[in-house]
Amino acid sequence: MKLVFATNNRHKLEEVRAILGNKIEILSLNDIDCHDDIPETADTLEGNALIKARYIHEKFGVDCFADDTGLEVEVLNGEPGVYSARYAGEDCNPEANMYKLLQNLTGENNRNAQFRTVIALIINGEEKLFNGIVKGTISREKMGNAGFGYDPIFIPEGFSESFAQMTSEMKNSISHRYRATEELSNYLKKQYD
Repeated sequence: MKLVFATNNRHKLEEVRAILGNKIEILSLNDIDCHDDIPETADTLEGNALIKARYIHEKFGVDCFADDTGLEVEVLNGEPGVYSARYAGEDCNPEANMYKLLQNLTGENNRNAQFRTVIALIINGEEKLFNGIVKGTISREKMGNAGFGYDPIFIPEGFSESFAQMTSEMKNSISHRYRATEELSNYLKKQYD
């Protein structure tokens, strides 16, 4: 089985391929020669994932899935949430996003947060949504160099190290993306094994 993952993010692609294994061939947007900048204009993770999946399905006629992920901080009413990738502005980078978040939490003791991934799958013309959540806390400073995005400041529940201090195998076994991808994988196995 082949599925297009509507991303060119190398990190996401590696994570999802590692989680799904080799039963399903995962193609990137690059693999189908799609270099479009797909707008993410929804105000929910579900909405953005569906926008991307529908765009690829309609334009290329392929079975595909797309995801959107947000870091939701309790004391900030769920911010940065759907704006996680551009929290510090349109042309920002992960460093700027982390800096802004840490600044916004200065002096705050409630550092509870969760990472949430939503995957939208379109297969045989049907749409399905899958959710993955990992709860944790925001550290007071960056820890570790692995991973990407907010990984250096997110400590998953039950651990003392950040995602960025973990091996990719360890992170992939507990992450929000793992949990959503696992739901996707279980659905695909039931339907197509």
